[in-house]
Amino acid sequence: MATVLLVEDDHVVRGAMLRSLADRGHAVHAVGTALDALRRVAAQTPDLVVLDLGLPDLDGADALRMLRGITDVPIIIATARDDEQAIVRLLRAGADDYMVKPFTGAHLDARITTVLRRVGRASRTVEPAVHAVGGLRVDVGERSAHLDGVPLALTRKEFDLLAYLAARPGRVVSRRELLEEVWRQPSVGEDQTIDVHLYWLRRKMGESAAKPRYLRTVRGVGFRLVVPD
Repeated sequence: MATVLLVEDDHVVRGAMLRSLADRGHAVHAVGTALDALRRVAAQTPDLVVLDLGLPDLDGADALRMLRGITDVPIIIATARDDEQAIVRLLRAGADDYMVKPFTGAHLDARITTVLRRVGRASRTVEPAVHAVGGLRVDVGERSAHLDGVPLALTRKEFDLLAYLAARPGRVVSRRELLEEVWRQPSVGEDQTIDVHLYWLRRKMGESAAKPRYLRTVRGVGFRLVVPD
């Protein structure tokens, strides 16, 4: 199964989650603070992190940003905050998924399996290659992207999204295709993941939905990456 780092302040909840995931075959390491989580990730990278937001030494959202600074492993947020704005902020900060407490061990196990499947599928969506579109250069093998010679600081999923579009320049790619091929998620529903990642990808590329250069929205259909006019 997977090596999971469980970051949870409540020792009772932490123990229950640890036992539940271990019973399902995962190798689980559990810590109770953000500092311990950072140390653990730096020393031995897990397959996935489950991050509680209510940590004693650092707000979980800040811990998420710090973790994203040193690793691109999938991170599932465990939170009691169920408002839309908080969820969007977490996705913008680099979370791969979120779960609102309380939840069962079976539910967590299913989310872990799904997220890891998405990551594995995304890593196979584009063959190792270098894609050049105008002044944009995306090196899939090195997982690097440059715009007009300047490196782009992208999260793992932002890079996967850009690489998928760059491999298909000029072609309109539907939301469904992106969810299935990049996120390994079968339906759109109320999911805002694509919009959030596209928003931040555009900002990092110096454009916006109102004034697009490379990333164009085809209303009601999907998105395409083009050479700027």
